[in-house]
Amino acid sequence: MGKKIPPYVSRERTRHGRVNWYFRRYHGKRIRLPDLLDPGFDAAYMDALKGVEPAPRYRQADPKSLEWLIDRYRRSTAFADLAKATQKQRNNILKHVIESAGAAPYAAVTKATIAKGVEKRAKTPAQAENFRKAMSGLFNWAVEMDFVTENPTLGVKTPKTGKGGGFAVWTDEDVERYHARWPHGTKERVWIDVLLYTGLRRGDAVQIGRQHIREGWATLKTEKTGTEVTIPILAPLKASLDAGPTGDMHFIVGASGKPLTKESFGNMFRDACREAGVEKSAHGLRKIAATRAAEAGATVNELEAMFGWEGGKMAIHYTKSANRKKLAIRGWSR
Repeated sequence: MGKKIPPYVSRERTRHGRVNWYFRRYHGKRIRLPDLLDPGFDAAYMDALKGVEPAPRYRQADPKSLEWLIDRYRRSTAFADLAKATQKQRNNILKHVIESAGAAPYAAVTKATIAKGVEKRAKTPAQAENFRKAMSGLFNWAVEMDFVTENPTLGVKTPKTGKGGGFAVWTDEDVERYHARWPHGTKERVWIDVLLYTGLRRGDAVQIGRQHIREGWATLKTEKTGTEVTIPILAPLKASLDAGPTGDMHFIVGASGKPLTKESFGNMFRDACREAGVEKSAHGLRKIAATRAAEAGATVNELEAMFGWEGGKMAIHYTKSANRKKLAIRGWSR
């Protein structure tokens, strides 16, 4: 049984066979509404009843188009359950997909279509992998909702990262060079020590503050996975925080003493690195922390608890590298 048409709403069919919905009370202004079955219809109808001016013209996507499928997915529980950082990343990717192929029928998307999209981004392997993940999430949901029968991303391979393994890992010499340029008492020193001695990602590093610390330990949920991590406030970090400057609720602050977004912080930290003669990134500090922990004998489960990882993939990568190094040293010693 279909949804009942509410008062003052009419349906009109265009010469192309498309159905449009309008609100008009007596001789008042005619207002375009979303499709009757669209999740946004009720809110738009209530606004029209109250006389609220509608947002810029609502463009109804073809129900068979990729744009329509993406729109439904972004309104779904499956999408809402993703971490906020993942939602933001995938929203950006799906926005570009709509711009380039939104009018295409989603049923026509094949494994070859996804492979071409991956190949288009092959020069930046991380972008290619993020594209594949975003489309995989979309079509996993579409399969569950019976919009399609299979996920076209299955079996699509993404290009491997270069021999450098992604972001360059900091060395002890890099840290010493940075510390020499930015001594205690500078905000730039607080920045690196928070990253180095917590192993947090940028998005979590800009959030951590004194409210997270109890009896020398910091506990917080990570932005990316929502996993809770527990981190000791080591002596070098405590010394840096005591010297400051820090904010009331955030250790990492800008020139004005106000907290920073992860994007702004990433740019400002990169500039501080360049001024210190270090051509590395914030992510590289997370890698040196994980490498040190693995080489000190941390297990897969311990690494996952320390860095907020899940699934074993990242932890195994670091333990495998550490074990290879130990085996090589043992072999040469013989």
